[in-house]
Amino acid sequence: MSKDKNIVHIFTDGACKGNPGPGGWGAIMKYGDHVKELNGYSSKTTNNIMEITAVIEALKSLTRPCAIILTT
Repeated sequence: MSKDKNIVHIFTDGACKGNPGPGGWGAIMKYGDHVKELNGYSSKTTNNIMEITAVIEALKSLTRPCAIILTT
């Protein structure tokens, strides 16, 4: 059993076409054998807004306090 089994691993990314322009964000969250995927879009945004939105939405989806490893 892994020593970090109680850690949530979060991987995020965001991008847009044009700056500003239409864009999207995504996050993958791994906890033990569980995987959760999140995503969204905006019709007019920037790459920086999509990057930080991915992180914010992933953190908002956590259901209890926990340790995380965030990779962006």
